[in-house]
Amino acid sequence: MSEPISLYERMGGDSTIRQIVESFYPRVQQDPLLAPLFPEDIAETIEKQRLFLTQFFGGPPLYSQIHGHPRLRARHMPFPITPHHAEAWLRNMDAALDDVGISGSLREEMWSRLTSTAVHMVNRLPEER
Repeated sequence: MSEPISLYERMGGDSTIRQIVESFYPRVQQDPLLAPLFPEDIAETIEKQRLFLTQFFGGPPLYSQIHGHPRLRARHMPFPITPHHAEAWLRNMDAALDDVGISGSLREEMWSRLTSTAVHMVNRLPEER
C-alpha cells in the first residue's frame, strides 16, 4: 500500500509555499491591526513561516529541525492576539491563497487547518491589551 500524497505535495510543494508567504506578508505589513505585531524587517519572519507551513502541510519537518517543536501558542503568547487579529490574519491569508490560485477541495482542506490554527492562537479577549 502506498503512502497518501501529502497536502504539501498536492499544493505544489516549496514553490507554492514561497508564493503564499511572499503574497501574505506584504499584506500583513499593510494591515493596521497586524502590522504592529511584526518587526519592520520581516525577512526572518517570512523564512520561519515558510519552514513552518512546509511542515504544517505535511512536507519535511524543516521548522522543527531548525527551531525545535513549533509550540505555536506558547511562541505567540507575548503578542496580544484577539479574535479580531485572527480574523485579520485569515483575511490576509485568504487573499494570498487567491493570489496563488489555490481553489477547490485543496483550498478547503488548507483553509480548515489554517482556520483552526488561527482560532487556537487567540490569547486575549478584544477588550484586553
